[in-house]
Amino acid sequence: MNPDWGQVALVVAVLVPSVILHEVSHGVVALWYGDDTAKQAGRLTLNPLPHIDPFGTIILPVLLSLGGLGAFGYAKPVPVQPNRLRDPRQHSLYVSLVGPAVNIVLAALAVLVYRTFFEVFRSGGGILLDPSLAARVVFFFGLINVILAVFNLLPIPPLDGSAMVERVLPERWWPMWLRLRQWSMGILLLLVLALPGALTSIFRPVIQLYARLL
Repeated sequence: MNPDWGQVALVVAVLVPSVILHEVSHGVVALWYGDDTAKQAGRLTLNPLPHIDPFGTIILPVLLSLGGLGAFGYAKPVPVQPNRLRDPRQHSLYVSLVGPAVNIVLAALAVLVYRTFFEVFRSGGGILLDPSLAARVVFFFGLINVILAVFNLLPIPPLDGSAMVERVLPERWWPMWLRLRQWSMGILLLLVLALPGALTSIFRPVIQLYARLL
């Protein structure tokens, strides 16, 4: 099967700004609450170069797109030092959750733009989207942000959703949780590459909701 390089390029083009805005938002909220680590590291910028992780921002989404497994990725994590936050336990939760929140807002904006400027045709119980390039950019921008929001809310470290677990985790369970964190990246790669069906079952309802909102 010949890859659709045009679609791969389109997905990467909308993925990069989406993950950058996600990461910058972490640093901005950390700065609000007293931690200027990201600012001092030069990460509060929309310039993509300081944020790009060669594997997570480029290689992984390209491989997933070519394999028909969807497309998502990540940028270099913005450095945050929780002990420098004014209320480390509570503010760490806000710092973590703002990233998925930004992705949800971006997806909602994409829906608004699409419904305002483009057409969705209903035929035979299905939908046919406006085929123009501009419409495809808006559609994939929203879709990528939906996927990023849901993926990052999974309660697996180091994803942002793990902050909700950590916020309510009893102290006696922390040693087990810290051991789990040591293997977190391996667990994520296993989930993404070896068990794509599990992710598909998680993403399908929200992607269907996104399509209905269009």
